[in-house]
Amino acid sequence: MNNPEFKTSLHLLENYVFRIDFDEYGYILTDEPPPLGEGEGPNPARLVAAAVANCLSASLLFALRKKKQEPKGLKAEAVGALHRVDGLWRIKSIDVTLNLDTDGIQDGLLKEALAVFEDFCIVTQSIRDGIPISMQVKDMNGGSLTP
Repeated sequence: MNNPEFKTSLHLLENYVFRIDFDEYGYILTDEPPPLGEGEGPNPARLVAAAVANCLSASLLFALRKKKQEPKGLKAEAVGALHRVDGLWRIKSIDVTLNLDTDGIQDGLLKEALAVFEDFCIVTQSIRDGIPISMQVKDMNGGSLTP
């Protein structure tokens, strides 16, 4: 990691639509779902779930590549659950499923990578105390790779 600091800027466009600028990486639009907004983009809760799934995916790739293993494919899905706390919406949990193509990956090295990859995920490790996050890794046929 070149610089441990990062910047993201937001600009209100209308109603609840924000333009989030990532400088040289471009921008995205976010919005709240109806009835508050119009659902013109993902809302912040979806961005949190996407960040967790993306970070876990990248961390698994990192752990495998450190062992000179190159997966042929990786897919991720994050499911967030909301609930009310004192009348206010909160993210109750995020469940992430990673589907890994294990073809050509040595079983012993896969097990070693699976044992440590979550530790590399900055996002998950940063928010896990506030939002319960469950995670499982499956092969492309749906078989569990994690206990």
